[in-house]
Amino acid sequence: MSDLPRKAVTRTAKLAALPLGFAGRATWGLGKRIGGKSAEIVGRELQQRTAEQLFKVLGELKGGAMKFGQALSVFESALPEEVAGPYRAALTKLQEAAPPMPTRTVHAVLAERLGEDWRDLFLEFTDKPAAAASIGQVHRAVWADGREVAVKVQYPGAGEALLSDLNQLSRFARLLGPLIPGMDIKPLITELRDRVSEELDYGLEAQAQQAHAEEFMDDPDVVVPAVVHQSEQVLVTEWIDGTPLSEVIADGTQEQRDRAGQLLARFLFSGPARTGLLHADPHPGNFRLLPDEKSGWRLGVLDFGTVDRLPGGLPVPIGESLRMTLEGEADAVYEMLREEGFVKETVDLEPDAVLDYLLPIIEPMLVDEFTFTRGWMRSQAARVADPRSPAYQLGKQLNLPPSYLLIHRVTLSTIGVLCQLGSTVRMRDELEEWLPGFAVESEAEAEAEEEDGATDETAAGQESDAAAEA
Repeated sequence: MSDLPRKAVTRTAKLAALPLGFAGRATWGLGKRIGGKSAEIVGRELQQRTAEQLFKVLGELKGGAMKFGQALSVFESALPEEVAGPYRAALTKLQEAAPPMPTRTVHAVLAERLGEDWRDLFLEFTDKPAAAASIGQVHRAVWADGREVAVKVQYPGAGEALLSDLNQLSRFARLLGPLIPGMDIKPLITELRDRVSEELDYGLEAQAQQAHAEEFMDDPDVVVPAVVHQSEQVLVTEWIDGTPLSEVIADGTQEQRDRAGQLLARFLFSGPARTGLLHADPHPGNFRLLPDEKSGWRLGVLDFGTVDRLPGGLPVPIGESLRMTLEGEADAVYEMLREEGFVKETVDLEPDAVLDYLLPIIEPMLVDEFTFTRGWMRSQAARVADPRSPAYQLGKQLNLPPSYLLIHRVTLSTIGVLCQLGSTVRMRDELEEWLPGFAVESEAEAEAEEEDGATDETAAGQESDAAAEA
């Protein structure tokens, strides 16, 4: 493959080929039907060809085009099966691989950023990339001290390409509709574009990853590789082996699916509580399932290029509103949503109608354990996307405050992956453990805390009396 295409006109032409190609294949399909081929067979062939072109164009361009494709791959669970099926394999490929940049380009970046003697830093360096992402690719190597490492090298011109792609994709949002029916993709593109500068900064990524690595060191459930070295356009971290979550989705056992799903939910909610950071790129390519003698499996987490900074953990109103929704407190939930900006002052809604809108969405929290399926995800998407549905009419009147935007997308994306896994998860356990405001202290716990406080006060008073006598 040639170097990453940088000229805006070249990239625009490739992206424009997506909706234009779809129209051309639709015409081809019409001709096939006139010629006597069944509509079902023609439709399946048309969708397969579209999926193949989608991967080819997005994979070649990398940048924002590939980032967009990765985001779509997370949400395919919400699409009707006849639409999602042909795209699933092609989009999943984007999570683990893409055409590599030339070896000479990789060496040039390493020489520029690590010095002409960059090879002295490694005992071994594998030129063939082990994985590719939207703005860089990963090479396996051995660091000078003998540690196996992953070397992430940013594509030259990645920033320019990223912005160019997302700007062009935004313009084509309406035309891209037929590719992914039923999905409003323009807000997704806008949010991806707003995160460009942060994702390009490997210094910020190194800080976020190291914070997680230190917090989860020796954790029985989660593995985060430590940062070994970082410079502009190059990030070196410890290497971890494991089965990519995309492979678990495709061929994993039910035990693997359930364990991966539970740990994914645990990491989603425990990460912000423990580090003050929310890993904000939860597509399957960023996770590994690692065998473990004690627990069976641990979850390996990669790529901290996009995080949401939440110093106090996830916002308390999320936990409180979820708990009150489960308890059926319609008026209290409505008031909190209004205070947080989910319901604008100019909008007047019925609290009971809002509760009816929310309850199906939080169904996984109503029971001790819940099995996530593509069917459940599709039913939820259909309920809120059908213009004839009361849920659709109410949803149009709700607002998503900017401070909750990334949290919302990460939560939806994680649920999408759980549905792809088909895993049974004890979601409520994770919320009670990690989500501020969700769990309510029992009377016994409250009394115990009061007794501890009283004991501490008594002890302090005795020490004070003893000091006075002395």
